[in-house]
Amino acid sequence: MKTGAAYIRVSTDMQLELSPESQLKAIKEYAQRNDIILSNEFIFKDEGISGRKAEKRPAFMQMIAVAKSKPKPFDVILIWKFSRFARNREDSIVYKSMLRKQCGIDVVSISEQLGEDKTSILIEALLEAMDEYYSINLAEEVKRGMTEKARRGGVVSVPPFGYVMGKDRFEIDTERAEIVRQIFDKYIAEQKTLPIAKWLNDSGISTRSGKPFANRSVKYILTNPVYIGKMRWSTDGKATGTSVYIPTENTMIIDGKHDPIISEEKFNEVQKFISQMSEKYAKGAHQTPSEYMLRGLVKCSSCGATMCMSSKRGLQCSKYIHGQCAVSHYIMLEKLNQSVIEALRADMSRDNFWVKSKPKTDAAETERLKAQIKRECLKLDRIKAAYENGADTLEEYTANKQRITASINKLEEQLAAQSAGEEKLIDIKSEITEAYEVATNPEIAEELKNQILRSLLKKIVFDRSTNSVEIFYNF
Repeated sequence: MKTGAAYIRVSTDMQLELSPESQLKAIKEYAQRNDIILSNEFIFKDEGISGRKAEKRPAFMQMIAVAKSKPKPFDVILIWKFSRFARNREDSIVYKSMLRKQCGIDVVSISEQLGEDKTSILIEALLEAMDEYYSINLAEEVKRGMTEKARRGGVVSVPPFGYVMGKDRFEIDTERAEIVRQIFDKYIAEQKTLPIAKWLNDSGISTRSGKPFANRSVKYILTNPVYIGKMRWSTDGKATGTSVYIPTENTMIIDGKHDPIISEEKFNEVQKFISQMSEKYAKGAHQTPSEYMLRGLVKCSSCGATMCMSSKRGLQCSKYIHGQCAVSHYIMLEKLNQSVIEALRADMSRDNFWVKSKPKTDAAETERLKAQIKRECLKLDRIKAAYENGADTLEEYTANKQRITASINKLEEQLAAQSAGEEKLIDIKSEITEAYEVATNPEIAEELKNQILRSLLKKIVFDRSTNSVEIFYNF
């Protein structure tokens, strides 16, 4: 008797597909007819997701990860059609080959029955090619239809902040439209997006998707021509390459059917300011060091976010930069380096520096025990299925269940003992000394300093209110 898994996928083109429930029902019926045990934990579903790219299907990738575990958790993956597994031949070949050759797991389409002869290999390849052709052709037809609709000023996207969807056009959302007007007025007055993002977040206003505002979401509103009654559509499905309202050969700017919120005069004034700021802060205009010894180690004491270079000479909380942290933590890099060196010197000068440490467990033994427990749990599923199918009597099932359960309990006790261990105090003064010597050595490159410090330090918390740092060691 084999153990099986089920993979179910429904894309947005549902009129040509069975529903997830119907696919699962058909798969379960096939499994029962063919003596395949199908456990609920091995049913993987991706709903409303295209099959063109495997890495964008979370349930599919989870199934592949489970299939790679040892011992193999199931013998076969059941799908309604091969098109559910993948919509491009490259993914299909790569993952099927890996499953069949490396994991010993077959992939079976319950509605496209194939044998094990060489002719079946050819038929399966033809089915996969047809699926890929259908997917590519459908995408082209959809894009062509949307482009033509956009050319006529029709709605081809969700309404942006300040609008709601009407019958065939965007309708103004009175309350949010007023916020949009204030965003444009504030930018004209200050020519900065960060204060606007902070104002919106402090006022409890979120984006259309319910997330906090950041610099880029404010800038998106400021550069979106929809607010002057126009529609913007990219014919190649890619970004326009500019955040400013400038049509390109692949970008259509069409008069929409909706009413504007902002006048063209005000919109163009904002675009002029944004262009000037883009030139002033163009990429490379203010080079900041890409490597420095504290890169990725320093955290904001207010929100816990990593501090990063915000200018040539200083660090700032990354969330504050995007308007999502209320407290500025800006500090000159040179001053921060000196504070960290002084903190290391203070810790190093102590007679000893004790930290609590747990003894390391045997990783290989832990994984072995986990694999054994998983294998015994699979046995429980098998004997249950055997009893339900009438292959075993109640007495046989009860005896087998008691034996396997006892084995699982024993293995779990061994795993708990393997993971347990009393904490002990260790002196890390030598490690602190090493960190200090690395940080103060001018002959060591910044990149190498960073690598060494990352191995010794867990994080450094900088508190702006006290201008102090607290070092957490990696032990």
